[in-house]
Amino acid sequence: MFPTSPARRVARLVAARVAAGATVRATAIAAVLAPRAPRAPRSPRAARLADRFAPRAAQLRTHARTMLAALGVATLLAACSMPTHPDDKAPPPDPFNPAATQLLDDTAWDLTSWKQADGTLRDVPSGITLALSTASGQRRASGFSGCNRYMGTYGLKDGKLSFGPLAGTRMACPTPGGEIEGAYLDALAHIDRTGVQMRAPQEMQLILEDGDTLTFARHAP
Repeated sequence: MFPTSPARRVARLVAARVAAGATVRATAIAAVLAPRAPRAPRSPRAARLADRFAPRAAQLRTHARTMLAALGVATLLAACSMPTHPDDKAPPPDPFNPAATQLLDDTAWDLTSWKQADGTLRDVPSGITLALSTASGQRRASGFSGCNRYMGTYGLKDGKLSFGPLAGTRMACPTPGGEIEGAYLDALAHIDRTGVQMRAPQEMQLILEDGDTLTFARHAP
């Protein structure tokens, strides 16, 4: 048997004294709450003293009952306490899980970045949007492509977002949005993989067949 260290002996002694104190307190409380046995008739002086100290005795019994109830609640809470695991400490889910794309119905997104296959970033003007809606009973896509508005259908299959033919207005725009519009609409027709992250900050990634990555942020309502 290994020798007990002084620290352990002290800890055990303290624990034993605490337990003994708790036992003494519990015994005292039980004695206060226990029903009293019948007593012999008291003298007039004893009766007057009993009447004088009766309120104080009632207060002590009430205090004892309160302490006993608090001890029981504390014991119950200690027994029922369980370790918690906040969701914000859990690892984020895989954005490329095929089931994640099913969360895209009735959402709207803003294009925030375009990373090309060689790692360089393409300039992305603000205002390019994508909305996915089932309000009409069909999956309909719409948005702003930099110069014109567009619309069409979309599908969610095998963990990938895809689009049918997209139509739009034909206004010409000599602006950064007009310059990227054709490439953006072409990108929506050549999606290889779709990533969806619904935990804040909510994002959607479209990995194109040529290796480019378009990243969208969830559109604020």
